[in-house]
This record gives sequence, structure tokens and C-alpha cells, in this order.
Amino acid sequence: MSNTSTIENLVGLTSDAVLEVKNLLALAENAGKSFRVYVEQGGCSGMQYGMIFDEQRDGDIIGEQGGVRVLVDAFSATYLRGTLVDFSEAMTGGGFKISNPNAKQSCGCGKSFQT
Repeated sequence: MSNTSTIENLVGLTSDAVLEVKNLLALAENAGKSFRVYVEQGGCSGMQYGMIFDEQRDGDIIGEQGGVRVLVDAFSATYLRGTLVDFSEAMTGGGFKISNPNAKQSCGCGKSFQT
């Protein structure tokens, strides 16, 4: 029996992020997977963000935006609620960017934060 729940808007994706995630999901190695956003101990500010294409696991919180299925584990949900993921193709500073209203302090690299 699966111990999953669905919470809409736990992690939001901008239209640019949706488009890039869909492009990456179209690659053969990502077929059938979902977009997982998570946090883990580490980074220069104590916690760091991660994103991966993954299978659904028991306990995952599942969201969907623009046709992209987003997975968040219960531990990460505490830190990610209200977070927005964006994507930019800019030559300088391009890539995925995470805007987290729960972060009291973020590192200059943008990949780690403190709550």
C-alpha cells in the first residue's frame, strides 16, 4: 500500500522551468520518470537543494504543474513549501534557480540555504 499524498503548489514551476523539465523528460534515460525536488544536509549554508528525475516512492508528496509531475519527500516538504523553481538560458547565471520563502539566508552559489 502506498503512503503518498497530493499537495498542490508545494513546489511551483515557472513556464520556463516547465518547458526545460519537459525537454529533459523527453530524453530516453528519463522516460517514465518524474521531476523530484529535494533538500539534504550540506552546502555552505547547512542545507542544499537537489533536483533529479526519479521514480515515485512511498511517502512522496505529489504535485503537477503544466503537465510536469513533481515529487517531494516528506523531509524536504518542510523546507520547500512555497518554493518556486525557474529556469534561465542566460550565458551568465543560467540554469535552474530556486526561490525559497523559507530560507532565512542563502549562499552566493544559490544552491544552499539556512532556515
